[in-house]
Amino acid sequence: MRFLILAAGLLAASLASAADTYRSGSRVITVGDSAAKLTQIVGTPTIKEPIETKQGGQVGERWQYAVDGKTVTFEIRDGKVYSIDERRD
Repeated sequence: MRFLILAAGLLAASLASAADTYRSGSRVITVGDSAAKLTQIVGTPTIKEPIETKQGGQVGERWQYAVDGKTVTFEIRDGKVYSIDERRD
């Protein structure tokens, strides 16, 4: 039983991961970098969607990129990278 729980946990961890950095070739994006630097290094996102409060005010954007069989999502707030999430497709 423990083995099944451990295996399920490892599988879930390999499918999605949140990180403070993302490597694109020899360049690195770090949480706190500007959205302009992200665009310069990774390019134009495949999808941009607003992040809104319950009242409908926009607090940021989610930028998604399809890269090497992965979906990489950057949350942008106040013009800076707020979070990075990588998921295998």
